[in-house]
Amino acid sequence: MKIRIIDLLKTTTYNINVSVNGWVRTHRQSKNISFIAINDGSTVHNLQIVAEHEKIKKDFLKLVTTGSAIRVDGMFVLSTGNQQHGEIIAQNIVLYGTADPQEYPLQKKEHSLDFLRNIAHLRMRTNIFGAIFRVRHNLAFAIHKYFHEKGFFYFNTPIITTSDAEGAGKLFEVTTGDNQDFFGVPANLTVSGQLEGELGALGLGAIYTFGPTFRAENSNTYRHLAEFWMVEPEMAFIDINDNMDLAEDFLKYVIRYAIETCESDLIFLNNTVNSGLIESLHSVVNNKFVRLPYSQAIEILKQSNREFEIPIVQGMDLSSEHERFLVEEYFCCPIIVTDYPKEIKAFYMKLNEDGKTVRAMDILFPQIGEIIGGSERESDYLKLRQRMEELGMNMKQLWWYLETRKFGTVPHAGFGLGFERLVLFVTGMSNIRDVIPFPRTPKNANF
Repeated sequence: MKIRIIDLLKTTTYNINVSVNGWVRTHRQSKNISFIAINDGSTVHNLQIVAEHEKIKKDFLKLVTTGSAIRVDGMFVLSTGNQQHGEIIAQNIVLYGTADPQEYPLQKKEHSLDFLRNIAHLRMRTNIFGAIFRVRHNLAFAIHKYFHEKGFFYFNTPIITTSDAEGAGKLFEVTTGDNQDFFGVPANLTVSGQLEGELGALGLGAIYTFGPTFRAENSNTYRHLAEFWMVEPEMAFIDINDNMDLAEDFLKYVIRYAIETCESDLIFLNNTVNSGLIESLHSVVNNKFVRLPYSQAIEILKQSNREFEIPIVQGMDLSSEHERFLVEEYFCCPIIVTDYPKEIKAFYMKLNEDGKTVRAMDILFPQIGEIIGGSERESDYLKLRQRMEELGMNMKQLWWYLETRKFGTVPHAGFGLGFERLVLFVTGMSNIRDVIPFPRTPKNANF
């Protein structure tokens, strides 16, 4: 019976014949027996293989080194050791591929995260990155599950676009080798699927996008990537309050799903990476997010007597240090900041009655800072057009966006979640380059 290691380690049925595949993590020999630990990527836990030299020749076992790939056929039995509840007594071992101990870089020792980033083609074989990418998978699955259960439709917005959305960052231009405009107009890789997502919501009611986005920012920090994934729901017939309710419920749902389905991986990450990880996850799930207007947040920061690197000024955009102070020291829980000055927010956000602030919302998390940004969208054609004129925008380029406000316009809202920032929070990692398989950053496009 062929079986994954994660499923075999869950069973309490012993003395059964099984077949497992995996990569060798460790191999130690005694006079008559070899003990081989293998892992197939399905779990953070290794499976012990007991190979008696009478059955499996010692000369052959010398080839079964750390990093080599094998298949083991044998009897799964109750272990006599205290490191595992079950192990396989090998009857036969098939060697798929060897790994020269002099060349294989993942020997049994501790490797720095920086070193592992340079061998991203192999780092998935380590316990830490196996755990991270299993958590990443389950978070992605939970996102689709959540929106499907809520009646949203998965909507694919273009990766190649002529729009720069909110002007959120420098663009990667799309061109051909002879530098001609293939599409007849200048095009770029998308920075957001929001504007096109709104079109979907204004016909389907509620949609969400989940795909790659790109920013050509020359930023070498632990929080930025040139290529990352965004989750962007858009909903018709709702306002900013409904939007905040949905965003909070969504975050709690996907984090709770990770807690329930990735227990072993999260315990491992808690014990090896961030000792407060599990406590932090439960704190987010179990506490209501505090909501406060931007003006109140500014006053709290001013009265904190804290010497921030960036001084507090009314009308400024909050930086990471300001966000983390509010979340980690003042409120000690996630917060939702609302009603930002219109000057620091995008053109499509709905103006409040004061004419100075917009119905925007940012959700701030501990360790992360901003994890979600969203707003109620301006649904009034004349007000949207006026705002675009104030900013000197090219309305001919966005004629299709304006036109949705002419034909059956409705109140609508949405938000954007940087998926890697969510994974960063749920895994307890500190560098965003460690939560995406192959990070794209300035001067780095390996693999």
